[in-house]
Amino acid sequence: MNIRFDGKRALVTGAGKGIGRDLAKKLVECGAETYALSRTQSDLDSLQIECPGIHAVQCDLSDCTALKASVQSCGDIDLLVNNAAVALLEPFLEVKEEFFDKTFDINVKAPLMVSQIVARGMVDRKNGGSIVNISSQASTIGIENHTSYCMSKAALDQLTRNMSLELGPHNIRVNAVNPTVVNTEMGKVGWSDPAKANPMKKMIPLGRFAEVEDVVSVILFLLSDQAGMVTGSCLPIDGGCLGSLTIS
Repeated sequence: MNIRFDGKRALVTGAGKGIGRDLAKKLVECGAETYALSRTQSDLDSLQIECPGIHAVQCDLSDCTALKASVQSCGDIDLLVNNAAVALLEPFLEVKEEFFDKTFDINVKAPLMVSQIVARGMVDRKNGGSIVNISSQASTIGIENHTSYCMSKAALDQLTRNMSLELGPHNIRVNAVNPTVVNTEMGKVGWSDPAKANPMKKMIPLGRFAEVEDVVSVILFLLSDQAGMVTGSCLPIDGGCLGSLTIS
């Protein structure tokens, strides 16, 4: 499948590392004028060396004022991927208000606010658009020490459904992808210990965690016109994990 985004303008949050970084580079390859937003300037600097055609936008998404100014500075956006996220791991009985608030600020509030700005432009231009939210299988199952993270991703799934409902009449499609553990820097923070990782892998029929390209390819499809009748979905990219959870 040859996916092209010539003439389109894309914005990817959390584009400094992992899924967002590889996705931003792939969008440029596919012809999109691409804006890569990250909190860390050094990540953006190295990304621009790897991909000179990309537009770098430095912003801390927990700062609402900076968020609005940075997203508005990107101009008209046709394709949006809300990828930025944090995973602050704590046992349930030790969840701190500070960590809870930060998790929801980045994982839920920021996608809401970024999407509002971008979607208003899409509505005004009457050309439609596509938005993909990067969720997680953690939105559906309980994972030890992931209380705030799981809650935030469940909220992001519901945000996706509500956005698709209200933006659909404007020909704006909104979907989420829900990967299992992905072999990124953030994924390795919680899953580098084989004693923890191996039981999770045993729950996955394909027997492995996802690679970044496994997720990027699905995002590109959902952004493209090839998925023209797909909206409101929360698509597992989990090697069959959720579909195979049974009691025996």
